[in-house]
Amino acid sequence: MLGGSGYVAGELLRLLAAHPGFELAGVLSESKPGEPVASAFPHLASAYPDARFKSQPQIEAILAEAPAAALLSAAPHGVAAPLIDSLLTVAERAGKHPRVVDISADFRYQSAEAYQDVYRHPHGAPHRLAEFTCALPEHLESLPTRHVAHPGCFASAILLAAVPLLKLGLTAPALFVSGITGSTGSGRKPVEGTHHPLRHSDVYSYSALAHRHVPEVIACARAASGVEADFSFVPSSGPFARGIHVTVQGSLKSSIDSGRAIAALRDFYARAPFVKVLDEAPRVKSVVASNYAHLSAAANGRTVAVLCALDNLTKGAAGGALQWLNRMYSLPETTGLEAPAPGWT
Repeated sequence: MLGGSGYVAGELLRLLAAHPGFELAGVLSESKPGEPVASAFPHLASAYPDARFKSQPQIEAILAEAPAAALLSAAPHGVAAPLIDSLLTVAERAGKHPRVVDISADFRYQSAEAYQDVYRHPHGAPHRLAEFTCALPEHLESLPTRHVAHPGCFASAILLAAVPLLKLGLTAPALFVSGITGSTGSGRKPVEGTHHPLRHSDVYSYSALAHRHVPEVIACARAASGVEADFSFVPSSGPFARGIHVTVQGSLKSSIDSGRAIAALRDFYARAPFVKVLDEAPRVKSVVASNYAHLSAAANGRTVAVLCALDNLTKGAAGGALQWLNRMYSLPETTGLEAPAPGWT
């Protein structure tokens, strides 16, 4: 596992500790090599009492020697691509072919130019882009590439809500999105937006109509639905640590009521084990720390609003990544991920 000391890495470690199909071989942290994993994640001390963070050469040795291995990358964007490329090159020279699920933004775009337009620096491994597909497991029946890039947490919630509207042809392709996220979405390094005295008991928007994940949402929605949609997105910061709630609104092409909208969602996700469509509005507390997403809808004949709540660290990142890894290694998609939300968080 790469990028081992951040919040998403901690969530990956928590989920892997209870997973029956995968065993942790090593956690790379360039800033903490040799330090106990429990020093960064005290809540995981019972699961990893003796584990220590490893250096890149140690991870390279594991990949070169292991008969079968997978890479889960929670490294930051800009760091992930060259690191993954380097590790895959070492493994390939040793005749090994690990599969990768990257949770950073580095392999979410089909071209280096599209990536650079958003992140304002060159891509770290442009020759690897064709080896990755960016999609949610719910929106892709079979994987056309060896590796996967998991969409971001806000993107995951928006796509779960928007793709049925677009693919079923229920709305015009102009969608309006509002969303609120917990402070863990900003990462482990303290910044003003995650400073508790500023965030507590407050809600405020940021990057209104200019969020950098919108091009990613457009590309993933196009791939999943076949529709070139436009998303007007206003994200907000909420006074809680975990969770995301989004509302996606669109103009209906034909008149339907709330019941028919909910029925359409329920039919669309009938074979998606982690998407639950409710008659009532979803609540963040009902999904936090689980791999489930809850959806519902309201319609008045002219406009439809689809509501989605999920956990940004689990379904929006670590849990979604393990869901992909299960599929890539022919395990039941739900393996190790069916624990319910704890509630009352």
